[in-house]
Amino acid sequence: MDLANLRNMGISAHIDSGKTTLSERILFYAGRIHRIQEVKGGGDGATMDYMDLERERGITITSAATSVKWGDCDINLIDTPGHVDFTVEVERSLRVLDGAILVLCAVGGVQSQSMTVDRQMKRYKVPRLAFINKMDRTGANFVRVVKQLKEKLGCDAIPMQIPIGKEDKLEGVIDLVAMQAIYFDGENGEIVRRDSIPAALLVEATEARHAMLEALAMYSDTLMEKLLSEEAVSQDEIHAVVKQAVQNLNATPVFCGSAYKNKGVQPLLDAVVRYLPSPLERKIFAKKWDKPDEAFDLEPDAKRPLVGMAFKIVDDPYGQLTFMRLYQGTMSKGEAYINQRTSQKQRFSRIVKMHADKREEIDSAEAGDIVAAMGVDAASGDTYASEHKYCTLENMFVPEPVIKMAIIPTNRDGLDRLSKALQRFSREDPTFRVATDEETGETLIAGMGELHLDIYVERIKREFKVEVEVGAPKVSYREAPTRATEYEYKHKKQTGGSGQFAHICGSLEPLPDDSPETFIFENAVIGGRVPKEYIPSVEKGFRASLSKGPIAGFPIVGVKASLTDGSYHDVDSSDMAFQICARAGFREAFLATKPVLLEPIMKMEVEVPADFQGPVTGELNKRRGLIISTETVGNTSTIIAEVPLAETFGYSTDLRSMTQGQGIFTMEFSKYRPTPGNIQREIVEEKRKADLAAAK
Repeated sequence: MDLANLRNMGISAHIDSGKTTLSERILFYAGRIHRIQEVKGGGDGATMDYMDLERERGITITSAATSVKWGDCDINLIDTPGHVDFTVEVERSLRVLDGAILVLCAVGGVQSQSMTVDRQMKRYKVPRLAFINKMDRTGANFVRVVKQLKEKLGCDAIPMQIPIGKEDKLEGVIDLVAMQAIYFDGENGEIVRRDSIPAALLVEATEARHAMLEALAMYSDTLMEKLLSEEAVSQDEIHAVVKQAVQNLNATPVFCGSAYKNKGVQPLLDAVVRYLPSPLERKIFAKKWDKPDEAFDLEPDAKRPLVGMAFKIVDDPYGQLTFMRLYQGTMSKGEAYINQRTSQKQRFSRIVKMHADKREEIDSAEAGDIVAAMGVDAASGDTYASEHKYCTLENMFVPEPVIKMAIIPTNRDGLDRLSKALQRFSREDPTFRVATDEETGETLIAGMGELHLDIYVERIKREFKVEVEVGAPKVSYREAPTRATEYEYKHKKQTGGSGQFAHICGSLEPLPDDSPETFIFENAVIGGRVPKEYIPSVEKGFRASLSKGPIAGFPIVGVKASLTDGSYHDVDSSDMAFQICARAGFREAFLATKPVLLEPIMKMEVEVPADFQGPVTGELNKRRGLIISTETVGNTSTIIAEVPLAETFGYSTDLRSMTQGQGIFTMEFSKYRPTPGNIQREIVEEKRKADLAAAK
């Protein structure tokens, strides 16, 4: 395989922007499928939405991988979900991709999840193209969406095309580089016809081309000189400047069309091949295993030692599938490779190329490829290499769960199958957590939102044939200090023989709101008043106290603990004595910081017909929501609000009944904020009653 002709790319967007419909068209035009299936509206459902649940609900739940050929190029394509509840699917896909298409709705424009996806792309430095989809919808506005890309995402959006017509009069697109009109003929738009630009659009196209060249001139002195001296600029020169600007993460070229109406997809694929980087053009660093502070370049060379990253785990009837991106070297069937985290050598019995849920066995895979290995016991984010203690790759970001539910099987004989299901799902999805409540003995599942947990409960029923009952959702509150306090604590225990002695002094103080850390330990002991070997024990004791706060037993966050002084005993002091001392001292001191409960706040975007804006805004206020902005475009109002998670349960039903089934909303975790006093008292009282009931 010629790596220069390989593209690893993903499709990401806000919910309902048409990602899966676009993927379906790409598969069709590239000859991978011979009949287009739609996401909704009968038929077998889209190829990439292969789970029954995805087809029933018309949403993407898991990212699906496939590979297609376009011209001389091989493209590994990953279609990702739009719901924020499945954000880890987008996160781990972008972690291993070389480029991406950001899909936007021509009516909705840049929506809340578009911003989340944009942040994820920037986090992993992924070059991208933008595709403004649904240009055939009523209210489509290409210029407005380009403006939003610049203002809301802060990116240099450069239109490479303009639409010919819009809404039901969408006919095709104008290529501003070649200055040609492109039409899509045939039953499924498979025949691409290039023609001269309609006379009515010639002035607009000329102006748009000039604006494109001016924007690109910022990235090329040669182009700038040619523009100033009014020389002609060749197509090859334009393509070269765009490619460089995209790969340097400076510019986002914008394309448009309607995937559903089969318009604009083929030129987008041409742009993927032309502008997005091949594995040879991406710089990937790995950290040395024994010196994590030192990094070195990985080279996509088949002859060097293998380095690959397991970015997704899927259990299926044939065993565990481990999706891997290879960065260096060659992986061969039947060979053994070393998991750099566990130092275990594992044999890769089979290697497969995935096409949604179908697989194609291969004997080997080389650097730059995305494949799945069978029968490998790995976790998401593990690095594999052909040598012991060779290197580690930077792991992916995993957001913390915000909602919990208790889950129990209705029949006792389902207990084993339920525990198997929970074990499998928590291994596959790092944002799905399973824990046991120490006081009640209940099994708790935690996730990113109601939909996230609903889907897993449904999968447990279908795939593992276990009928389960779920408790009401519980919110993951946090406890945090509001003021600084000094502490001094002495732990002394004499029980005949050697006793226990530890003495510590210092301060606790709140961390700033924007601190990325939840806990910081500072050693400020001078002159060996507390021996060096006991300082880690003090930190360990403090950290052990963070899991359960004194207000209502929720985790403690936002604390900086400083150790400034103390004393010890030559015989009675020990690691355990200092740990016990730190735990007890922290608990006592934390109460003096006047702690408060913090509640998770969700950023909610509600889209409703304009007539219903008043009642919907009123309902959000009733749910303690803070309205951030409202915008009406045509007959659609978009309301953005911050609402406490505790107040969002059951909102989808209420919104549907208020808007005659026409309202839709999305939400994502925004931040933690102090809970109002009266609500804090209710939560503490509820917790006290639950504890009493559990004790009986």
